[in-house]
Amino acid sequence: MLAADQFVKYLTIENLPLQKPVPVLGEFLQLYYVRNPGAAFSLGSEVTWIFTIALGVVACVIIWKAFGLKSRLWAVVLGLLLGGVLGNLSDRLFREPGFPVGHVVDMISMPWMMPAIFNVADIFIVTGMISVALLVVFGLRFDGTRERDHAVVETDEEAEAAAEAAVAATETDADEVDAEDVSSADAAHDDDAPSEDAAPASEGR
Repeated sequence: MLAADQFVKYLTIENLPLQKPVPVLGEFLQLYYVRNPGAAFSLGSEVTWIFTIALGVVACVIIWKAFGLKSRLWAVVLGLLLGGVLGNLSDRLFREPGFPVGHVVDMISMPWMMPAIFNVADIFIVTGMISVALLVVFGLRFDGTRERDHAVVETDEEAEAAAEAAVAATETDADEVDAEDVSSADAAHDDDAPSEDAAPASEGR
């Protein structure tokens, strides 16, 4: 992704006139070579270094998340995102007017859709972000499993715990019933026994 972005930027610098539209498909698609010191729509052109730091942080987070990654689909998506981030970060670091406030080379214009001019790295970033959102919505994890698989496991564990609790409660009830039976039997035995205070039976004459 990084190589593709930088190659297109090289062709742009070598072959396109600066800030002059070159129609490709009429108003639908044009090539328009500009150098962007800021973000989208050239916003924040006076604080270019902030975008350099932000891109660096995003790149580090993506690389950190890549360790231990087991999902091939997540690997492709993060590769798209990382390639786009590194493409624009390279411009910030190595292009004029210098480190770390270099201007990003943009060349793709679609006036019918939006006034912003973008580049290949931007396409990778947008595609990667949309893909990340979709993977999260569909519940695909970094280890290749899905959220519903973990939900089933948790449900089984909860069911097993509930069954154990029910068995324990049943055993407790049974012990209480046995204790009550023993108490009742002892009480009945005490009622049948003769009283010590009772007078002895009279003997026949």
